[in-house]
Amino acid sequence: MNKGSYLFLLLGLFLAGGVYSFWQQKQSRSLIVLMAIGSAMSLVAGLLQI
Repeated sequence: MNKGSYLFLLLGLFLAGGVYSFWQQKQSRSLIVLMAIGSAMSLVAGLLQI
């Protein structure tokens, strides 16, 4: 596992935590969707680099 995949996975998990936190705070859905898309893209990029 190289450094790039590790960073992408950490970023994806960080954004997923933000999605959960914003969902609990009843933030706007567009912001939650945008963060969820970014999280999914980061996780997929990290997994593909492994």
